[in-house]
Amino acid sequence: MEEQHLQTRLIHLLRQDKIQLWLEPYRSLKDPEDRLKIMELAEKYASAIQFPVEKVTSALERIRTETSQKDEGNKEFKETSVATLVLHLPKEEGETRIKKVNLKTKLDITTQELKKQISQEFGFAHFNLILSGKLLSSERKLDEQNVKNNSKIMLVKGTPPDAKAEMYKNEEEKRKQEEEIKKTQKGFQILSERDGSEDPSTTPFLEIADQKGNPLQIPDEERKALILAMGFHEKGRALMKKRDHSAALPYLVLADEQFKKCNSAILHTVDNYAVLQLDVVWCYQALGQLECLNDAQQRLEKADQCFQRCYGEKQSRLQQIKGHTGGEEVLFLRLRILQTLQTYIEGHKNQAREKLGEVERLYAELSLDPQKLQQLKELGFSEQEARLGLRACRGDVSAAALLITERKKEKQAMKLKEQDKRRRRLQDINILVELGFGRRDAQRALHQARGDVDKAYGILLDGADAQKSDRDKKLNELLSLGFQEDMADSALRMTGDDVQQATVMLLENQGVIPADLQSPSPPSSSSEEPSTSSESTGSSRQDEDLLVNELLEDIPKHEEDYLDLTLDEEKELMEKIRSSLEKQN
Repeated sequence: MEEQHLQTRLIHLLRQDKIQLWLEPYRSLKDPEDRLKIMELAEKYASAIQFPVEKVTSALERIRTETSQKDEGNKEFKETSVATLVLHLPKEEGETRIKKVNLKTKLDITTQELKKQISQEFGFAHFNLILSGKLLSSERKLDEQNVKNNSKIMLVKGTPPDAKAEMYKNEEEKRKQEEEIKKTQKGFQILSERDGSEDPSTTPFLEIADQKGNPLQIPDEERKALILAMGFHEKGRALMKKRDHSAALPYLVLADEQFKKCNSAILHTVDNYAVLQLDVVWCYQALGQLECLNDAQQRLEKADQCFQRCYGEKQSRLQQIKGHTGGEEVLFLRLRILQTLQTYIEGHKNQAREKLGEVERLYAELSLDPQKLQQLKELGFSEQEARLGLRACRGDVSAAALLITERKKEKQAMKLKEQDKRRRRLQDINILVELGFGRRDAQRALHQARGDVDKAYGILLDGADAQKSDRDKKLNELLSLGFQEDMADSALRMTGDDVQQATVMLLENQGVIPADLQSPSPPSSSSEEPSTSSESTGSSRQDEDLLVNELLEDIPKHEEDYLDLTLDEEKELMEKIRSSLEKQN
C-alpha cells in the first residue's frame, strides 16, 4: 500500500511539473548524467513528500521503466494490434511484492487460449484470471470482456469450481444484473447525476447554461432537478415537432413538476421555464382542449414575466449578452398568438382583433425570404443555421453569415475549454482513485473540496476511518460466532458488508469460502464500487450509456433549436382565429 501511495504521489508531482522520465535528461540510471538528474529530482520530491530518498529514487525508476514500456506497447498495438497485458502473478513463498510481467497477445482470442499461453510461459496449472473484479469467462474472447491494451489482469491460483461454487457465482452475477437493470430504468436520473468529470468523448453529460452558453454554478440538487426538467421538456418538444401533441403533453407535465422543485431565482436566469409554459398551452390548443387547462392564462402570464426578467426591458439584457435579439422574437410571436386566442375564447372579440393585428405584423417581420435562405445554404450553412441567423440579423444575409461563423468559433472555443476543464478534473479524480478510493467517493470529495485534491484526500481519509470502524464492528460480530478472521473478512467483502448474508454464506460453506469465489483484493473502505481502474465501468456502465444515449437522441444538437420555428403552425392558428373573427362580423 505504501509503495502504491508513493508511486501515485510521485506521478502527480511529475504531471504537475510536466516531467517525462522516459525522455532526456532522465532516460536511464546507467548514464551518469541522467543518474545525477534523477537523483536531484528524487531529493526534491523526497523533501516535499517526506519519504526516504532511496525509496523515491527506486519508485521514480519503476515509473520511468513502466512508462517507457507502455509507450512502446502503445506504438506496437497501433501498428500490429498486438496488445500488452500486465499480468499480476501471485506471490511465491518468501516474496513480499506481487510480480508484474508483460504479456503480448491479440485480443480476439478466448480467455482459454490466453490461459494456455500463460501456462506455457509461466508454468501455472490451475488458475483464474480477474479483470477489474470480474472473472474472465473461458469461452468468451478477450475484447468482448473489455480487455484492452495495457489492461491489468490478476492471476489467482485455484482449482476448477465445484457445483456449489458455480451456483454461488451464478447467483452473484444474477444479483448484479438485477441491480444494473434497476439503474438503467432511471434514464434521465442517471444523466442528472453525472457531474462532467468523465471522458466527454464517451460519457453523455448535460449542463445548465445561460443565454450565452456559459455554464451556471448551481447547487447539486437543483442542478439534478433542472436536468430532469430539461430532459422531459426536450422529449416533449421532439414529439411536438412531429405534431404528436397528445404524446408530448405528459412529458411537459413531468418537466413542469421538476421545474417547481427549483429555486425561483434560477428560473429567472434561464428562459427554459417560460418556454415550457408556452409549450404546455400550445399542446392544449393543438389538441383542441384549451378549455381543460384551467390555468392557461396564468401560464402565459408566467411566461411573459419570465421572458421580461431573463431578457430585460425591451430585451436590453439579451442584446447585451448575445449582441442581437431577433431570434427570440419567435417566442413572443407564439406567446402573443396564444394570448390572442385566450382573449378570443374569453369573449373579448374586439380586443382579440386588435391583438391579432399586432401578431400578424410580427409574423410578417419574422417570415423569411426563401432566396435569402438559399443564399446562406449555398455558403455551406444548414437550413436551421440559415433560419436562425437571418432572424437574429433581421434578414441581413451578410450579417447572418458573419454571425453564424462567429458563433461556431465561440462554441468550439467553449467546447475545448470545457473539455479541458473536465479533463483536469478527471485527472484529479484518477489520482484519488489510484490511491485506493472509489470513483464516486472521489468525485464527491473533490466537489466538496472545491477542486482541491489535497483537501479531498483528507476528506476521504476521514470518511475511510469512520467506515473502517463500522466494518470492524461487523467483523467482530462474525468472529464472535466462531468464524476465522480471513473467511469472515472475505464473506463481508463478497456481500457488501451485509452481516446476515455473510453469516449465511459462511454457514453454507462450513466456515470456508472457496478460493475461486473470493474477491482478489478488498475494495477501498470508502468505496461503493469494487474496482478503481478505467476498465471497471463494465457492462453495467455500458447499459447505462446505451439508455442515456437513446434518451439523448431527443436532445437537439443546436442550443437554439427551440428558437427554430418554421411558423407553419403559427400561421395555421392565426388563420383559424382570423376566420372565427370574420364569421362574427
